[in-house]
Amino acid sequence: MARTTHTVSNQPPPLVGYDVFTGDRALVEAVERHLGPGLRDEARESLALLGRATGSEQVREWGEQANENPPRLRTHDRYGHRIDEVHFHPAWHRILGRSVSSGLTDAWGLPGGHVRRAAGFLVATQAEAGHGCPLSMTHAAVPALRIEPELAEVWEPAARSHVYERALLPVAEKPGALLGMAMTEKQGGSDVRANTTEARPLAAAGEYVLTGHKWFCSAPMSDAFLVLAQAPAGLTCFLVPRVLADGSRNAFAIQRLKDKLGNRSNASAEVEFDGTTWARRIGEEGRGVRSIMGMVAATRLDCVLGSAALMRQAVAQAVHHCSYRSAFGGPLAEKPLMRNVLADLALESEAATVLGMRLAAAYDAAEEGGQDAARERALLRIAVPVAKYWVTKRCTPVVTEALECLGGNGYVEESGMPRLLRESPLNSVWEGSGNVQALDVVRVLRTEPLSLDAFLREIGAARGADHRFDRAVRELLAELADLDGVEARARRLVERMALVLQGALLVRWAPPEVADAFCAARLGGDGGAAFGTLPHTLDLRTVVERARVEV
Repeated sequence: MARTTHTVSNQPPPLVGYDVFTGDRALVEAVERHLGPGLRDEARESLALLGRATGSEQVREWGEQANENPPRLRTHDRYGHRIDEVHFHPAWHRILGRSVSSGLTDAWGLPGGHVRRAAGFLVATQAEAGHGCPLSMTHAAVPALRIEPELAEVWEPAARSHVYERALLPVAEKPGALLGMAMTEKQGGSDVRANTTEARPLAAAGEYVLTGHKWFCSAPMSDAFLVLAQAPAGLTCFLVPRVLADGSRNAFAIQRLKDKLGNRSNASAEVEFDGTTWARRIGEEGRGVRSIMGMVAATRLDCVLGSAALMRQAVAQAVHHCSYRSAFGGPLAEKPLMRNVLADLALESEAATVLGMRLAAAYDAAEEGGQDAARERALLRIAVPVAKYWVTKRCTPVVTEALECLGGNGYVEESGMPRLLRESPLNSVWEGSGNVQALDVVRVLRTEPLSLDAFLREIGAARGADHRFDRAVRELLAELADLDGVEARARRLVERMALVLQGALLVRWAPPEVADAFCAARLGGDGGAAFGTLPHTLDLRTVVERARVEV
């Protein structure tokens, strides 16, 4: 009788068939905290529906298929006509359609809309991060559209629609539309004032034609794009539709798709405007940066949420694996050193989630008006770049350590961890890399005292609850009091601001075990440079258990 040589044992079951929303205690609590009583029940129900879909085997399979079959550029049809279309795998359309139908481009002006949408974005992108790009761009375009009421009347309802229509048609014929953005040029990068794309005015008021090249165009199969170009009076913002009102295609030549490290499911392109590309001006000539900054701020918050989603998924996978995998006589999660690693990762994930959701709540408060609206707007102006700088930078080390928790299995594509790792640096680069964010914070500190006041009020709400937090606040205030030579130490300053802000939120709202561990390791100096160096005297079991998903 042949011996059995391939008995599979001691392998964890796949993490599928669970509710991504309800299984995330920190996220559920944030939604409960930031939504009014009349909104909570319906929000919980809709987010749990999205969470079950996101955690289903089918949607996870769609995410894998969309990444294994990246988009393809077709510049011409079979007859030689220029069409400039990007073709996606059907799985991309399914997963994007599900998110659009879940309202992930519809937040502006709705009670609690930003909190609900942020939670949904954090959930949905855990299955497939790439489709977050068109969702984010479309959502974020609304503030810019509102600068021109005539444009907003046509485009805002289409952008906020819950219907995904993939065909390129005039906006008047579409039940829903997506919007993208094209700011960056190869000679300027983040220095958009160095752009050379030219906008020449036409006879009709507000109409122009564009000539130039964009080095990065996000979501090139969108229905319209916000574009920066040099008009006679300076850098100006424009709306460039793919299809004109008469049904003809606008001159929008896609030269190539970028071959990216990660984000493989999503298309990013180089595009050219040939001197006949029709565009509609948004805002005044020469005020392009100001006109588009509302969009940039909203997409920066989505970078925070996207990184929080990647961290949450990586930590959930690591805790799940270690809860089922046995080594050296027991489950890995019960081993003191592995428990320390998992708890440390869970702290970072929860801090990112709590911060992202607090900023979403600030958007709601700023839109809804009331006595706190001005302060919440001021807080966003400084806290969004602070959060964008820090949370996106923490994403890659978190995902790397979580992958290591799976051992060699985590290095294999089938685990899904390599895809998370390839995606993890993205949000730190997009919408302004680390130095851009840090210098933006410095600019606010020098020129917008109301924003600093709002930030200090936010962290001040937690003073007196933890001595390590209080000491960190005093040290931060000393740094803020002296801005001489601040540019060279901007990263150090912004990092401290982020940690103190996260600490303030966790001290106020997280379970004591989580707040205690965060303050000890991140603010009190009782932690090392690597994950898994938390003080052994902390209640790490409770921290890990909080991060575990019930399947």
